[in-house]
Amino acid sequence: MFRWILGGREAQGSAEKSPVLCIGEEQPKNCFTELQVLKGHFDIVRFLVQIDDFRCASAGDDGLVLVWNIETGERLQELRGHSQQITAITTFTCNNGVTPHTSLITASSDRSLSLWDPDTGNRVQTISDLQSPVKCLLVLERLGVWVSGGEELCVWNKDFQLQCHRQNHSDTGITALIELPKNCLAAAMDKEIVIYRLTFSTDSSLSVAEIRCLSDHQDQIRALINVNDGLFASGSHAGELILWDAVDWNILAYEHILWEESQTCAQSEIRLAAPKPSEMSIQHLTTNGKHILAAVGSGLYVYSVLTKTVVAYRKVAHDSNVLHTMLLSDSSLMSCSEDGSVRMWEIQDLPLPAEPASAGFFGMWTFGRSNKQTGPPSKKVVDVPNIRTLELTGDLIGHSGAVQMFVSFKENALVTCSTDHLLILWKDGERQSHLRSLALFQKLEENGGL
Repeated sequence: MFRWILGGREAQGSAEKSPVLCIGEEQPKNCFTELQVLKGHFDIVRFLVQIDDFRCASAGDDGLVLVWNIETGERLQELRGHSQQITAITTFTCNNGVTPHTSLITASSDRSLSLWDPDTGNRVQTISDLQSPVKCLLVLERLGVWVSGGEELCVWNKDFQLQCHRQNHSDTGITALIELPKNCLAAAMDKEIVIYRLTFSTDSSLSVAEIRCLSDHQDQIRALINVNDGLFASGSHAGELILWDAVDWNILAYEHILWEESQTCAQSEIRLAAPKPSEMSIQHLTTNGKHILAAVGSGLYVYSVLTKTVVAYRKVAHDSNVLHTMLLSDSSLMSCSEDGSVRMWEIQDLPLPAEPASAGFFGMWTFGRSNKQTGPPSKKVVDVPNIRTLELTGDLIGHSGAVQMFVSFKENALVTCSTDHLLILWKDGERQSHLRSLALFQKLEENGGL
C-alpha cells in the first residue's frame, strides 16, 4: 500500500497505462516524497486558494470553507454558513491599516455571497437572495471593488454594497472573468467574450457598460486567462485557442485542433458538432507570461507567446481529462487529472521524430484573423522543426478520486484536492528530514544536551 502511495502502481488490467507513462519509486526529479492527508470535508473538494505564505483555504460541494496551516497540516478555521455547494472563492486584500489584511469571498449555489475573516473564522458580510447563483468572482484591488458573474454582472465595493449591475442575455451566464487595461473586463459567456468598461463619474458613482462582443469562437469557452499586460487568451470546448490583444481586442493568433488527415471534411463537421472532450476540449489554460500551457482533453501543449508556435506537447499525458495545470518554470510543469494522479513534466528534446503536429494541437496558425471562421480549417501538415516532448519526471499517487486542482507553496509544499473529499499536503521529504534534524539539535542545545 505504501509503495502505491509513493508512486508504484499495481497492474490495472486492460486499462493499464502504456509503459512510457509508468514511473515507479525511483523518481530522482520528484521531491514530493512525503505526504500528509488532510481530512475535514465530507463531499467533493473543488477549490483551493492561497491566503499567505503558510495558509490556504479549501471549499467544495459540502458548503464548507476550511483554512489550513500548510506547515503543520493543522485545520485552523472552519467557515460555516453556506447551505449548498461553493461555486467560487477568491481572496480580497485591503490596506486599511499599517499591514494589509486578506479576507475570503465565497459564492454558493444557495444564491448568497459571503465575506470571511480567515484569522477568526467569522463571517463579516453576507448577501442573500440573489436572483441566481454566482459562477465566478474577480477582485479589482486597484479600484477597490470586486465583481461577481452569473446570469448578471454585479460590481461591489469592499463593504459589500452593490455599485452597479448589468443583466446578461446568455443561457449559460458568465462563466469566467478577467481584468483588462483601461478599467475594462472580459467575461466569457457561452461562445462569446463580452468586454465591459467601468466608469467612475464625478460624484464617485460607478457604472458598467458593454462596449464590445467578440464572437470568434465556434463552441463554449472553457478557459479565459491573462497572459501579460497586453495579451489574454481563451480556449473552447471545440479545441480552439485564441490569443487576443488586451487593449484593442483584436485576434493575434488563432488555432483549431485538426483532425487526422484520413477523415473527410464532412466527418469533421459532424464530429465538431459533438466533440469528444477526451480528444479536443480545452479544459484549462495557465501561463507564466512567456508560455501558455493548455490542457486539451488528456493531453498537454506548451505554446510560446513570443514565436506563436507550439514548443512541446504530449498528446496523451493522463488516462483521463486534465483538469488543472501549472508552469513551474520554462522547462518544467505540473498537471492533475480525473484519473486521480498529479504529474510532473520536463520539456526535453525529441530523440525521434514527433507525432505529426496536425494530429495534435497547433497544426496551423493564422495571424491577423479578423472575421469569424465559416467552416472547418483546411487540413494541412505543418513541419515544426524545433518541436519538443514532455517527459514524465514525477507521478504523485495518493488520491482515490479525480484531482480537481492544486496550489503550490514553492519549496514549502504542494496542496491537492479531490472528489475523494480529501486534501493531500505534499512536501520535499529530504528538506523536511533536514528541518526536523535542525529542530532536534536546537532542542538538545536548549536542554544542555542529552
